[in-house]
Amino acid sequence: MLILGTLPGKVSLEAGEYYAQPRNHFWRIVQELFGSPAELSYEHRKRLLIEKSIALWDVLASGDREGSLDSAIQLLTAVPNDFRKFFNTHENIELICFNGKMAAKIYERKVISGLAVNMRQIPLHVLPSTSPANATLRFEQKLSCWRAVLREGGTLN
Repeated sequence: MLILGTLPGKVSLEAGEYYAQPRNHFWRIVQELFGSPAELSYEHRKRLLIEKSIALWDVLASGDREGSLDSAIQLLTAVPNDFRKFFNTHENIELICFNGKMAAKIYERKVISGLAVNMRQIPLHVLPSTSPANATLRFEQKLSCWRAVLREGGTLN
């Protein structure tokens, strides 16, 4: 499974870690889904995802935006990551999940048309954003959506 965000936010860039913003629910969801301790180091969190066959990446390699909100990404400046190369190197990706609608929208606009047919056939699923900016859903609702998809994808036991 490949989980895609848009671009790392300011806090994540400064920390050099995915989802480093303390109010982002991503790592809390991982903790709940896999029963891992909340105080795991970033290295242990990464290992846990590897053990569960989950990869994290971003749709974009770069792009301009003020602040950290996905809605502030200037699409004209957005440069996607090299997904052809990624999928050729990681042929076992069976499901792509997007951490929020914006990641899916940008993937659809900037990536999918440049992929080979077999790469376009990987199932896609949009999950609720774990960002604190996504205040329309409570944590429990986000967790329920993520749990359903990860169970379906075979990542949860």
